[in-house]
Amino acid sequence: MVDIAHQAAIHPASAKDATPALVPLTAIEPGQWRTLAQRAVEPNGYYLPAWEFAVSATARGRIGASALSVYGSSSTQLIGLMPVVSLWQAWKIPLPALASAHPYGTLCSPLIDRDASAEAATRLLQQARKAGAHALILRDVALDGAAMATLKEALGRDDLKPRILGSYVRASLDATQDGDRLLHEALGTKKLKELRRQRHRLAEHGAISFEVARKVDEIKPALETFLQLEASGWKGLRGTALMQDAGDATFVRRAVPALAETAQCEIVTLRAGATAVAAGIVLRHQDRAFFFKLGIDERFAKHSPGVQLTLDLTRHLCADPLIASADSTASADHPMINPIWRGRFAIGDVLIPLRRNDPLVALIHAALVTRGLARETARRAIHLLRK
Repeated sequence: MVDIAHQAAIHPASAKDATPALVPLTAIEPGQWRTLAQRAVEPNGYYLPAWEFAVSATARGRIGASALSVYGSSSTQLIGLMPVVSLWQAWKIPLPALASAHPYGTLCSPLIDRDASAEAATRLLQQARKAGAHALILRDVALDGAAMATLKEALGRDDLKPRILGSYVRASLDATQDGDRLLHEALGTKKLKELRRQRHRLAEHGAISFEVARKVDEIKPALETFLQLEASGWKGLRGTALMQDAGDATFVRRAVPALAETAQCEIVTLRAGATAVAAGIVLRHQDRAFFFKLGIDERFAKHSPGVQLTLDLTRHLCADPLIASADSTASADHPMINPIWRGRFAIGDVLIPLRRNDPLVALIHAALVTRGLARETARRAIHLLRK
């Protein structure tokens, strides 16, 4: 079966519609992409051009994404963008469907122009059909977000309904609140007192400081500090730290400084004296922050450096008038962030049928369910072996 990521080349566009159904992600003009990101109905820091270009070019398992893209009345006005891969590239399933291209970061909500949302959503679905897809699988989308709501409306006009394949809730921060009051309500007096005691013990190794690197010349050395911290801990032992893979290291060293140039990334670092004990990468898009990754020095684990950094980050984001909320981008049961950031929102994988009464959609759905059950069985077996 032909990979539908190449359908545009096999079935050239008609003279009436010269826009290919799918184009390489690199064919999207960066300035147009940035303008769409500013106008997007829902923020997604992981689909900013500097980030996604770097991911698609070098990151392991994520190379070679294509784009569903639609333009307004002007060919230079990009109004909708959905990075995608074929179902075969995503999960080795040989069926005609497209899936969200997964960035480094667990959010794949597409970029849809808020002032042309109905047109953009409708035409994105049309482009997917034109590419030969019978379904779209949106991975890790905000189920109650504005992008998903717009796509639902477009589907409804064709008497189609999305199908949720799986979902979970994850932690978020309401950054419009006072940071200290929010932390007191979340953690309580007793827990905050214990954390202050740990912070005093940490200060025995040097004065505690919280640093925020934003400018390119600041963020590059801060990134190297983060990478070293991440690789020094359990991720390094497991072999999943960013700097342990040449492609991943190249991606993050490209993306972070590039986003810093547009004030869309910062690195926060907690130090005890001159020693960095924790660091984190935070993306910024519109009024939302995205807590990408955290690295800590395990030698100071008894002082909870990751928690200490997150407390300072919470105060920092709450004090920033440009930030209204923050996405933890964490797992459903994350033991560190969940007690601190008490907001919750639903994330899920959604199957979008593109044709009514299509037997292939049922086949695609069944294949995805089977794959999900197989993964869950394997996960439980590994868990039992570890116990």
